Parts: sequence; C-alpha cells; structure tokens
Amino acid sequence: MIHPIYTELTECRDCYKCVRSCPVKAIQVKDGSAVVVKDRCIYCGHCVDTCPSHAKKIRNDIARVQLFLKSGRKVYCSLAPSVSSEFPQSVDALLVALKRLGFTGISETAIGATLVSAGIERYAEEHGGECPWISTACPTVVQLVKKYYPQLVPNLSKMPSPLQCHSAYLRSLYGEDIGIVFIGPCIAKKVEADDTPGYPDFALTFGELRTWLERENLDLDTIENELDAHQVEIPPFVPCSAGKSTLYPVEGGMIASMKWGSDPFQTKAVAISGSEQVLGTLRELQPLGSGQNADFLELLFCEGGCINGPGSIPGKSSAFKKGYASRFTRRRIEKPIETFQAPPSFVERLLKEGYRIIREPEVGISALPGVFSAKHKEDEIQKALKALGKTDRSDELDCGGCGYNSCREMAIAYLDGMAEPEMCVTKMRKEAQSKIDVLLRTIPIGVVIADDQLRIVDCNSGFLNLFGDVDYPVEKEILDLISGLPLERFVPFIDKFQEQFSNAKTEQYRLHYKDKFLRVTFFSVEKQRLVGALFEDITTPTVRRETVVKKAEDVIQKSLETVQQIASLLGENAADTEIMLNSLIDAFKVPGNGEIDGFTRDDQQDFS
Repeated sequence: MIHPIYTELTECRDCYKCVRSCPVKAIQVKDGSAVVVKDRCIYCGHCVDTCPSHAKKIRNDIARVQLFLKSGRKVYCSLAPSVSSEFPQSVDALLVALKRLGFTGISETAIGATLVSAGIERYAEEHGGECPWISTACPTVVQLVKKYYPQLVPNLSKMPSPLQCHSAYLRSLYGEDIGIVFIGPCIAKKVEADDTPGYPDFALTFGELRTWLERENLDLDTIENELDAHQVEIPPFVPCSAGKSTLYPVEGGMIASMKWGSDPFQTKAVAISGSEQVLGTLRELQPLGSGQNADFLELLFCEGGCINGPGSIPGKSSAFKKGYASRFTRRRIEKPIETFQAPPSFVERLLKEGYRIIREPEVGISALPGVFSAKHKEDEIQKALKALGKTDRSDELDCGGCGYNSCREMAIAYLDGMAEPEMCVTKMRKEAQSKIDVLLRTIPIGVVIADDQLRIVDCNSGFLNLFGDVDYPVEKEILDLISGLPLERFVPFIDKFQEQFSNAKTEQYRLHYKDKFLRVTFFSVEKQRLVGALFEDITTPTVRRETVVKKAEDVIQKSLETVQQIASLLGENAADTEIMLNSLIDAFKVPGNGEIDGFTRDDQQDFS
C-alpha cells in the first residue's frame, strides 16, 4: 500500500523546503530527491503544504472508498466536527451530497469525542480530580510520542482516539459488519485506518471529498437551492447530533467541552497547539509516575487545532474558522433538539478495556523501535563536518540553507544516510568559487567580469597585465581589492561593454590596443546584469605561429585543389595566394603610435 504521504520523484527539485519544514526531519535526500521516510514520519502534512512543486502528495483513497460503497455492506460516514469551518455555509447541503454518494448514514465523529470526554471526567473523579494523560485525539501527537518520545508512551490516554471510539460505538449499534469511512482535515487519520482496520475502514481528507463531489457533479450551492425550495430533506445525523464536543477541533475545545472548561484558570488541564509548542512541551515532560505533572494535556499538532489540518482548504483565516466552529457549537446546544449523551455502560467499557475495544490481542499503545535514533561518537560527527567543508567552528554558519537547524544536525543526518553533502549551500558555493578562482588564475588570457554599473566583479592577473600596467603575477588578495572598482579606470572602451548588456549573444572582435593585437570575446554571465570579456593577445609567438600554420594549411589545400584544375584556374589560384599572404601581413601590422585602432568583427568563430 502507498504511504499516506509520498513523493512524486519526477516533480521533486533541489529546494530542501520540505526538510526545512519537517519538524522531525523525516525527509531523506538521495540523488537530489527528497523522500518521506515512513518510519520517521508523523504525518503532520507540513511537507505537503510547503512543497513549491507539489511533489509531496497525499494518498488518494477515493477509488477504494467507491469500491467499498459498492460492496453491498452498509457504510457509515464519520464526519469530523471541523466540517463547520470547512463548509460553513452548506453543512446541510453536504449531508444531502454524502447520502447521494451512497453512504447509509452520516454520524459525527464528535460522538466519539463525547465518549472520550466522559471517560476522562470519570477517571478524574476517581483520582482526586486529576488525569495526567496526554490526549490521543491528535494522531500526529500519538505518532510523535511513539517514535520520538517512547518514554512518554505511558502518559498517553488509556482510551483510543475519538475516531476509534466512535467507530467502536457505531459497530455496537449497527453491527460489526458495517463499513466506516472518516472524512475530515487530517492526513494522520489514514494511519489509524491502516493500523486499526475497521476503526475506521478508510479515511478521506476534505480535499479528497471536494474532488469526489466535483467528479460526481454534486454542487453544494445547487443542493442548497433545492433545500431552500423544500425539494429535498436534510438527512439527520445518526444516532443523533453531538453536543459540546463539536468544539474539539479548536485549540482548547476539548477542555471547554468538559467540566474543566468551567474553571477560568483551567488548573487541571492545559491546551497546546502548534508543532513547536507541542515539541517543546514533550521535551520537558516527565514520564508518568514521576510526580512532576498532574495536568491533562490537550495537544494538537496543527496550530489552532484541527480546523487548520493539512487536508482542509488552504488560505482561510484561522480567526474565521474558529468563529464558525464556535458558533456552530453554540447553535447546536441552544437548539431544542436531542444531543448525544455518553452511555455510562459504554464509558465504563472504554475505561476498562481501553485499546482492546478496537484491537486484539494488543493492549494499549506501544513505542515503535527507534531505529533512526542512532547515537554517533564525537569523532564521527567531526569527520562528517569536515566532509561537509566545515574544517573549524568558524565554518559552521548554521545558515539553514540545507533545511537543518545547524551544521551539526546536518552532519548527523549525513551519517544517518538522510542527507547529501550537496545540500550544504556554503560548501557548494565555496567549491564553485574555488573552481572559478583556479580557472581565472591559470587561464593564459585576460578575463574581466563587470556588473550593470560597470564595476569590476572579478578579474585575473592576465587582465591586469594587459590593462593595469602590471608585468608580474598578481596574488588573489590584490585581485580581491580590485573587485568593485570602476571598469573605466582600466579600459577606455567601456561603451563596448555597455552595448553587451542588451545583447545576450557571444561576440568576438579584433582590437589593436597600444602595441598589441587582441582578440576580444564578450559574453553574458547574467542577462542585463553581468557581462564578461576575454582578452587574448594574438601577437604572442604561440598564437602567431598558430595563425601562420592555419594560413599555410589554407594555402597548401588551395594549391592541391588547383593542381587538378591548373589549366583553367591557375590565374585564380595565384590571385587567392596573393590575398592570403597579404592577409598575413595585415594580421601582424600594429599601429606605430600606440593608440587604439578600433574594434573589427572577427567572423572566424561561430558562437551561435
């Protein structure tokens, strides 16, 4: 089965944005592609939200659910309470649409939340008003504890999540052979469906639901008009509507729906949301039984709560979402309608059986083996740092360009096989600069690069030998000082450079400059921003010899051709030979006054 979050490798680029956004660094970069590692992933969806090329995908389960609906079983929808913020103007129309999709009935996941709240309150009553548990309402938090804080597994609630409790309750009402499909804002709920089949059977995000509705041509605005015209009836929630627990998807909503919510100071319970806040809380939390924590912790990994889940529609304001959810709950409890009340017998069963109510023979939640939490010796880390170009502490800039918080963290990831040296921006920049420096120092011709303000960005010793009245090798330190100086202080033909900013094509000229004959090649480095020029002194013996050889070869070749046509082409060959020899003379004729003789286009080279 495909992982709930996966990477489309053909669309993944070298940006490392997913590494940067992943709170647990569950991304492995290999051959330039960033892949989600299943054993490390906590399914928060941050990588999906931040991937600029949309290479991080959420597994689409629509087709599987459609086949499930055609299986002949009665299939119930467990609808997340955050539906009030996702479809604020058309919840009733959505219920009609879900029935048309083929669901036998629609029930609120908040019913499971009511059962969980009742269980926690009962436990607290029996233990002096305290319940030092971590809520299991957020499956991402559960995965985080199991994989990264296994010592805190005993702190997790002894009851399953609201969705799992809801699934168990629906089966107790309608039979063990029914099907259950969760629809909500959470990717991690797919893991609950995978790990505990039947509790629920499948999980869809709100994004998948919208896609499904579009495929079936079910427009909620049209259905809303039908409701206004009393052409259709609103299907009721089964077994009935939920009450205060519909506030669960908002930070603090779980506590507010319980008796603790009446305490303005909430001295027995604490609500925390957001990845950094949750991680900070777990880092400092002591294992159960240490006596240092007696608060119930409502931890939601998405900032603001489930209303901002990765499977919900992006771009909506958190303030508006929270307002919709709060008003929806207020209207629900003020209406003269029956709302769900947790049956004491089922609550007692939840407290007694815990996870056995959904899974046999396993009891409770077990920590997953931390195969990725390998410890490395300091000398290994130092070797890895050197491999990344960090030879001393001053090289560790901790810039975050690789996606990791520090160079040391990057080195550990490299040792774990999660990162590649090429991810280090500083290392790659230094290597590129080093290669450029070596090339500029060793190339036997003059090179200069200028910006659009005609200031020198870089140059080499050969350039200064030609235009700086320098007749000795120049050290790199001196060349660095020249960077930023006006180009006109060295060459008198800056207008020719200026022309190149509007011409991205490489062009070559011949130039008589003082007592030298130069071949000048202009090229664009960055369009309309950086222009470079190569200056080759073709009056040097080596170049002159090459020119003579080339001209001589042309003469010999021409002569061989004319031997075959000597009768008719003798005069023409003589004329050609004279022209070629004269061109040799012209090629080495330099002005005697030491002045510039102007640019002459050199058409011998083709740069197209």
